[in-house]
Amino acid sequence: MKTIKMLVAMLFAFATFQSANAQSDKSQREIGIKTQNIKVSGMCNMDKRRIETAAYSVDGVKSANWNEYTQVLTLKYGIFKKDAADNVQKKIALAGNDTELYKATDAAYNSLPDCCHYARNMVKK
Repeated sequence: MKTIKMLVAMLFAFATFQSANAQSDKSQREIGIKTQNIKVSGMCNMDKRRIETAAYSVDGVKSANWNEYTQVLTLKYGIFKKDAADNVQKKIALAGNDTELYKATDAAYNSLPDCCHYARNMVKK
C-alpha cells in the first residue's frame, strides 16, 4: 500500500511539473516584441545583406533575418512601432528588392549587381 501511495504521489508530481513547465516556456515569447514574416524576392548573399541592412535602418526593428532559400524575412520589432513592418518593406523596395506589398522601381532593380537579378513576378503593385 505504501508503494502505491508513493507511485501515485510521483505521478502527480510529474504531471504537475510537466504542465507548469509547458506554461513557462519563455523561449518562444518576448514581451513587447512582435514577430512578422515577410516574403522578399532575392537570389544571393548580397541580397541578404542589402535586405537586412534596409530592415535594420527602420526605427523599432530589433531583429531581421532573411532566408535565401525560402525568401522570407523574419522581422522582430517593438509593438509600439506599428508601422515598422510597412516601413521595412518600403525601404527594401527602395533598395531594389520586391516585397509582398511593394515592388522596387525598375531603376532600383536594374542597379542591382547581375547576381542579384531575380524573376520579378511576385508583387502586384
